[in-house]
Amino acid sequence: MTANDLLRMGNKNGRIRKFLLLRNRHLLAVDTLGLLCIPSVAYVLRTESVEGLARLWEPLAVYTLGMILLKWFIFYAGRLYSTLWAYTSVHELLLVARTIGISAIAELAISYGIFYSYGDVPPGFPRSLPILSALITFFYITGIRFSVRVIYSAITKKDGYDGAMKRVLIAGAGTAGVMIARELQANPHLGMIPLGFVDDDPKKGSKLLCGIPVFGVIADIPWITNSRGVEEVIVAMPTAPGEVFRRVDRLCKEAGIPSKTTPGLYELASGAATIESVRQIQLEDLLRRDVVGSDPSMVSATIAGKRVLVTGAGGSIGSEIVRQLKGFRPSELVILGHGETSIFHIMKEMEEHRVAGTTVIPIVADIRDRERIDQVFQNHHPEIIFHAAAHKHVWLMEQNLPDAVTNNVMGTRVMVTLAEKYRVPRFVMISSDKAVNPTSVMGVTKRVAELIVQDAANRSGLGFITVRFGNVLGSRGSVIPIFRQQIAAGGPVTVTHPEVTRYFMTIPEAVHLVLQAGSMGTGGEVFVLDMGKQLKVLDVARDVIRLSGHTEEEVGIAFTGLKPGERMYEELFYETDTIETTAHPMVSVSRYNYAGEYASRKPRNGTAVYEADLRMDVDTLVAAAHQGDHDLMNAVIKQIVPQYTPAHEYMAVDPAATPTTPIGQTPQRPVIIPNGR
Repeated sequence: MTANDLLRMGNKNGRIRKFLLLRNRHLLAVDTLGLLCIPSVAYVLRTESVEGLARLWEPLAVYTLGMILLKWFIFYAGRLYSTLWAYTSVHELLLVARTIGISAIAELAISYGIFYSYGDVPPGFPRSLPILSALITFFYITGIRFSVRVIYSAITKKDGYDGAMKRVLIAGAGTAGVMIARELQANPHLGMIPLGFVDDDPKKGSKLLCGIPVFGVIADIPWITNSRGVEEVIVAMPTAPGEVFRRVDRLCKEAGIPSKTTPGLYELASGAATIESVRQIQLEDLLRRDVVGSDPSMVSATIAGKRVLVTGAGGSIGSEIVRQLKGFRPSELVILGHGETSIFHIMKEMEEHRVAGTTVIPIVADIRDRERIDQVFQNHHPEIIFHAAAHKHVWLMEQNLPDAVTNNVMGTRVMVTLAEKYRVPRFVMISSDKAVNPTSVMGVTKRVAELIVQDAANRSGLGFITVRFGNVLGSRGSVIPIFRQQIAAGGPVTVTHPEVTRYFMTIPEAVHLVLQAGSMGTGGEVFVLDMGKQLKVLDVARDVIRLSGHTEEEVGIAFTGLKPGERMYEELFYETDTIETTAHPMVSVSRYNYAGEYASRKPRNGTAVYEADLRMDVDTLVAAAHQGDHDLMNAVIKQIVPQYTPAHEYMAVDPAATPTTPIGQTPQRPVIIPNGR
């Protein structure tokens, strides 16, 4: 907050405005007045008499004048006259202590090195006077500045802002909670006053933080609300798992008050928010998991000072990769995407948050255009590639098989081939849980892309790896934004099946783990992120409805049945995968030799023949896509990925997949689900 902001705030309160108009020149005058008196006060304290002042006035005057000039210079250099003392904190206390400490050392050095050694000091002039003078200076200068803070706090607490102040309870008495409390105390114009904290740490019970008490534990929210008149709860626990948010949200609902929160740790790490950015509790908060310690130094060693290329940089995952990469200071960050609008937006964001030493270069290009991508490699020579570009919408790709093949398969092959050609040391492809035993065009094309990456790693010895994970919350076209749109339109919320489950992870957390995995691989591995437990999509829909302030009865939930390509649950590993742990507890790795698996299905002699076979099959698949030959594409895909079950076959064998409402039509009447789970 700037001084102008403070003055605008003070316009609505005369006393605050007058106080804020106190400038540092006034402090200079007060300091000077005190410094004029301090040597004489020190003399009186030392001698316990005022009788000698008249006799020693001349050396005292010389000493006083010299020390004032010295301290003026040190105080100015120490920035004691360029600080807003109304917002004094520990940082300012350390600033004052350091500056006055330097002043004291200088005073003692000059006093004993010059004044007493070479000056005409009369008998009776105390040799301890400089020590007392330095001590009095410390208490005087510190007291003046902190009294400004105390007076300002008293004024703002008494007058508030526009009268009405919302009474707030802070859940979490840690660092984040203290920061929120101080922010609210220092800025009454926000219209909130912190009454106290709740925290489940028994050591914090009945303690005072920022002058306000820790009333009890989280379970006490209802009775604290009733007894203290709490009007809102702010959850200030950036590392807390989703269970804590569900609990707080439920208790606040019982108490009949709203709840808000600060951003999560991964949002803070990506720079997308600050700790003071209080907002409504969202579904992403309810699905947070325990934050496991990561090693940023490992990622930094991989990224810092390198030339990095991100494909699909305008998408949900790609743009978050760009945001988090920026914090590791690559020398060059090339953001490549096919959609000019999305690249424009992420580039604008990067320009608003520039990082010294990092050049961001926007490129609009299609990964299927080999000549264009070759130019990018020639011009920028990337050392690390994050390949996030892909068609990801399951049902849409079922109806656009040729484009799914050319983008997900051919586009990946173009990127991998050129990465081999230019000997790029590290290539990280983003894959999906839908690539495991796929039942969709999107999933099977991502599986073929995984094989292409591993094939290149085996052949080149370069660090080409794949990172596989499930659904991310809030991505474009994903289920959560659709639920919110349906609620805004009055409902119903549509769910495919009461028992359908999916993995869910927040985008910042997923990308955080992608960067961790990307810094581990040596080549050929498939890293899989720990997605936690699969959740019922029905339960997620209920949470979204509740967080929107509605009830299920008001909105309604309609079952539509699975669309082509969708299935009842997802998987993260094949049965043949050899799963190993890694240095990060939330990242596993499969080192299974898929090349050997492919060769065993097509008996040939040697790995080289296998590689040629895969490349030839991919060539055939891409050619069929260009010709629009669906039969040939399906046949070749089945040859490359025998675990693939086409959508029509899957829906024929799974009765649960049968729609209750025709796909593409709006249900005539919403199917209301009873409240009990």
